[in-house]
Amino acid sequence: MEDEELLRYSRQIMLPEVDIEGQQRLGRARVLIVGLGGLGSPVAMYLAAAGVGELVLNDFDRVELSNLQRQIVHNTHDLQRPKVESARERLLALNPLVRVITLDRALEGEALLEQVQAATVVVDASDNLPTRFALNQACVTARRPLVSGAAIRMEGKVMVWRPDVPGAPCYRCLYRSEQAPDEACTSGGVLAPLLGIIGSLQAVEVIKLIIGIGQTLTGRLLLLDAHSLDIHTITLPRNPHCPVCGDSAHPFKDGLNSVRE
Repeated sequence: MEDEELLRYSRQIMLPEVDIEGQQRLGRARVLIVGLGGLGSPVAMYLAAAGVGELVLNDFDRVELSNLQRQIVHNTHDLQRPKVESARERLLALNPLVRVITLDRALEGEALLEQVQAATVVVDASDNLPTRFALNQACVTARRPLVSGAAIRMEGKVMVWRPDVPGAPCYRCLYRSEQAPDEACTSGGVLAPLLGIIGSLQAVEVIKLIIGIGQTLTGRLLLLDAHSLDIHTITLPRNPHCPVCGDSAHPFKDGLNSVRE
């Protein structure tokens, strides 16, 4: 590693779980982040600061004034700019040693699968169920780890899905129906720092997956109640009848192959 890298990441390298080898693994990793909103903002910033070598940002929204209460990767002067461009500028200002690739478009079908296959880890920072289903399906097909998070009002959750681990559940195992509730902060509201907490936890799980340290939330659902700051984890079994990862499933079928922000 160059002297600049050693100095920049010195406090992280000091951790025996990370060391030089772990930092080098981060530098070789490619992470796909879908959604540059309240969750994607802290995820992207902390992964860039930590030295993840390549970040692929996917979002086709523009920055709006109502976003700035929680989407901290964007600034007031970014209003009406594409979120991926605003985020790219902020991340490179934070750490010019990382490579940032922007995808200012919807990912569908083979394009989605191609991006997932090229990633070391995929981050679901979206805010709608069709996107979450599509990402999960692509990750099951490509056997790529998926770190998903969600937050509404004063409640948040984080999950890690490992289709490369035998017997592990996928995101679709959590929802037995495609008609599961899909709430967004535009209708229910959300406490701004809660998104920072959940997004930071997602970044922690991504780093653990890349380096291969600690116990990840694979097969476990972490639930956080900001009212009381109670945190619970629930073990999720694989559903043998899951339409995506079940015994008779055929991943990446038509109907769930579009990513929408």
